[in-house]
Amino acid sequence: MPKQKRVFSGIQPSGEIHIGNYLGALKQWISFQAAAECIYCIVDLHSLTVDYDPQTLKGRIMDKAIAYLAAGLDPKKTIIFVQSAVPAHTELTWLLSVATPIGDLQRMIQYKEKSKKNPDNINAGLLNYPILMAADILLYQTDIVPVGKDQTQHVELTREIANRFNKRFGQTFQIPKTVLPEKGAKIMSLKEPEKKMSKSDGYDSCIFLFEEPDSIRKKIMAAQTDSGNEIRYNQRRKPGIANLLTIYSLFSDRAIPEIEKEFKNKSYKTFKEQLAQLLIEQLKPFREKKKELQGKEALIQTILDKGAQRAGRIANQTLEKAKKNMGLV
Repeated sequence: MPKQKRVFSGIQPSGEIHIGNYLGALKQWISFQAAAECIYCIVDLHSLTVDYDPQTLKGRIMDKAIAYLAAGLDPKKTIIFVQSAVPAHTELTWLLSVATPIGDLQRMIQYKEKSKKNPDNINAGLLNYPILMAADILLYQTDIVPVGKDQTQHVELTREIANRFNKRFGQTFQIPKTVLPEKGAKIMSLKEPEKKMSKSDGYDSCIFLFEEPDSIRKKIMAAQTDSGNEIRYNQRRKPGIANLLTIYSLFSDRAIPEIEKEFKNKSYKTFKEQLAQLLIEQLKPFREKKKELQGKEALIQTILDKGAQRAGRIANQTLEKAKKNMGLV
């Protein structure tokens, strides 16, 4: 019987999960549970590279764990844990740093963008972020990394680091492969459809996974459209309608040409009303599951603790192999 592929990915405990996160990452994660060995992490150490409130971090980690479970991750099929609960992540980061030229880190697009956005907080962690991400992935001898488009450069660097390490110190790490969703890899902002959907661009630019119906309806009705009145997909000339059609297609599991045909000669208002109702119905199970999980902190902490123990056993085997190959006692 062939060995199951191993899948690893993670999300920071910063803010609510929006539908772009769900379609670009979580939906993929859930689909892998049936046929692969899945390891999904709440990457709290990555979240320390920007200004944050230490008093709220624990609560945000718990909120993210609830979001994982409410979205459909099953702890019976999947290892779910908090990154900082497995010390091997930080130890391997240091070992990998000796096989990572600083120029590779400085060319990372996210480092350049975040440095420009936060010029008063360009810390070493921000520069070394991709090495920690490489450690996250390589510790688990990962075959598949399901990510959004914005993280593909970091996974490519992970592959380079692993190849360089293996060449210098002997075969140690599996070389991972990036997998992007076939559709929905990049959902755009409701307010500025030329930009990717992001929490940092304001509350009204996103639809959140657990959003209440009235708020969903209000945001969709206010979403930017384009001149004219034709409901047709054209990303360059009609980015607003193209984005809304993409969202409609992904949540209805219908092809865009079929949706265009349904709304031919109908108004933007009618289309938006139908899209809002679709999202309200499709997101209802997530809202209900989240409410069911809230207040069950002891149960969720047990899931995270057991996940960390299982993850730690795998991670420590890889760490010991890496140290042995580097000549460390």
